[in-house]
Amino acid sequence: MGLHHELESPSAWVRRYAPLIRAGGRVLDVACGGGRHARYLAGLGHRVEAVDRDLEAVRELAGVTGVTARAADLEGGPWPYAGQRFDAIVVTNYLHRPLFPHLLAALAGGGVLIYETFAAGNERYGRPGNPDFLLRPGELLELARGRLRVAAYEDVYTDDPKPAMVQRLCAVNEKVAA
Repeated sequence: MGLHHELESPSAWVRRYAPLIRAGGRVLDVACGGGRHARYLAGLGHRVEAVDRDLEAVRELAGVTGVTARAADLEGGPWPYAGQRFDAIVVTNYLHRPLFPHLLAALAGGGVLIYETFAAGNERYGRPGNPDFLLRPGELLELARGRLRVAAYEDVYTDDPKPAMVQRLCAVNEKVAA
């Protein structure tokens, strides 16, 4: 499958676990890029907040029914969703560890975290190769430990859409909403 597939089709991991999201729920798509997951989730009837630092990418989501897009620098600026809660948070192909506490705090009771990004070992297959952008073994499990119930986890090689090492997590916040 080519680059077009990678940019347009939602991740199989996101598609697999999207049914766990509360019907009509509020979803945050972090570092949304071109918006493949925001579009998909809005198409399922969710209210999606899509955020990315790329203003052009965010502009492409303007007018998509069910999607509110925001340009924000998640690494250099303040967390733009302070005090807000989401029924699901989706992160794919992005890693900025200082956001982990913000993501956990923004996950509502019953909310689902769906996370998929590159892992250690990916340097053998191409970019990213910098350890700052690669999850350490078990890192997503550690993020969830004592905070979320893990529904599924993988730390695997994949060749779809290209050869890579990835970690994937789907975890649920079992705390009751306040």
